[in-house]
Amino acid sequence: MKGFFSKLSQAIMLPIALLPAAGIMLGIGGSFTNPTMIEAYNIGILQDGTALNSFLQIMTAAGGIVFANLPVMFALAIAVGFARAEKGAAALAALISYLVMNVAIAKTLVVGGMLDAETNTVVLMGEHYAGVLADILGISNTLSMGVFGGLIAGAITVALHNKYHDVRLPDYLGFFGGARFVPIISAFAALFYGIILTFIWPYFGAAFGFIGNALGEMTASGNGYFASFIFGIIERSLIPVGLHHVFYLPLWQTEIGGTAQIAGELIKGTQNIFFASLASGDFSHFTSTNFMTGKFPFMMFGLPAAAYAMYTLADAENKRAAGGLLFSVALTAFLTGITEPIEFTFLFLSPALYYALHVPLAGISFLLMDILNVKVGMTFSGGFIDFSLFGMLPGLTGVNNHWYFIPVVGVVYAFVYFFLFRWYILKFDVKTPGRKGSAVAVVSKKDYHASKAGGGDDAKAVAMIEALGGEANIVDVDACITRLRITVKDSSIVKGNDYWTQELGARGLVKVGDTGIQAIYGAEAAGYKAQINAKLGK
Repeated sequence: MKGFFSKLSQAIMLPIALLPAAGIMLGIGGSFTNPTMIEAYNIGILQDGTALNSFLQIMTAAGGIVFANLPVMFALAIAVGFARAEKGAAALAALISYLVMNVAIAKTLVVGGMLDAETNTVVLMGEHYAGVLADILGISNTLSMGVFGGLIAGAITVALHNKYHDVRLPDYLGFFGGARFVPIISAFAALFYGIILTFIWPYFGAAFGFIGNALGEMTASGNGYFASFIFGIIERSLIPVGLHHVFYLPLWQTEIGGTAQIAGELIKGTQNIFFASLASGDFSHFTSTNFMTGKFPFMMFGLPAAAYAMYTLADAENKRAAGGLLFSVALTAFLTGITEPIEFTFLFLSPALYYALHVPLAGISFLLMDILNVKVGMTFSGGFIDFSLFGMLPGLTGVNNHWYFIPVVGVVYAFVYFFLFRWYILKFDVKTPGRKGSAVAVVSKKDYHASKAGGGDDAKAVAMIEALGGEANIVDVDACITRLRITVKDSSIVKGNDYWTQELGARGLVKVGDTGIQAIYGAEAAGYKAQINAKLGK
């Protein structure tokens, strides 16, 4: 089960990786076409009808189309991520499945007399279900299933693909065999499960809506703070096993994270509500219990301060080398919100430092942002880029989002992290980078050039394959933003954490079940994936 969810987390990172670009377009376009801001500052070149305003409106629409079509992207991502071979054919089959599924749903609603056009509701067993209809990719009045619709179509398609991608048909049907057979059988399957979903999904939609309403009521009654705190605790606790994406995605993209009526359209999910609010210039619908804003204080300020604390405790002869390592991971956390490199720097040295100090502080950060009513969203992580585009920029152009509390709380968090980490490292003698006897190697520039001279990245890829138990033990190699994610036949013959950190430059190694391996390399992970697959001939 861990291996499955790890693979799922890895697969959904493909569409999530698109969000920063789309978010930037929405952030810039939405902020500089905000009528309130334009009127307040009397900026003539941004007035409605000017060339710049027209371009920015196009930019806003271009960013919005990505968020509007995340479900189909998830269908494609699941197919590509889980397909054992012929990944392109799997992706095509998933797209066809998603389209057929939605057409089957829309037509079943019509021919079954289940569509009440006057109230825009679905009628099932005499009950009216509101807010479950949507127009998707030119298909009118299908069921609004959000990313779950994409996940269902992608999952069923990839199951059929893995079973039939190499099927052999009789000679007279030979052209339709192999990978060509998968889109055909997937389309027929989508026809039937689309009809079935028509009769059962409104109940799921109602259940998700109930959860979303409950969260909204918790917020309205003052108990939303507790929800924010618990979210922060769970989200950070799942980082080591790489399952945090699976946890927060439903809150960001479905009714579970709340609903709001914006510009005449029902928007579902915390992230979608934020960007719809940003595009419309009306933040009154974006609640403070948003499962996003709490990341900014500890990602931009707390963890970089923890890195500085580790630097101050490095031995004098290792300070320069340790500083290079720690500065790079701190800058990555501050700018982009990618914190795994720095988190894994101390997680494997002292799990208690991670779970007893860092995780509770993350939960408190979400709680404080909620109490202070800060309304700043993000594309995928809480770094300075997202903070400036979706917090500072809208705030400076007329949106009352209380963005200024983030640096205020962040400065406090910097001091808290710095002193707590120094105290804990000294108290329990944690061997952080640069301290004598450290279990985490600090690689100098001289060491780096020496390794390049000895064969460079190709040699490192070969060493990684050997550390994974050899080519025969490797089933699949993939990568997300910060991790190599490898499926092996037997994880017991894979070399341990110390070897990967000391000899192969990893931040850490996680074994997930009997077959899952995650090597944390930060932004270099995708490059190593390509090099290893090239060596394996994949």
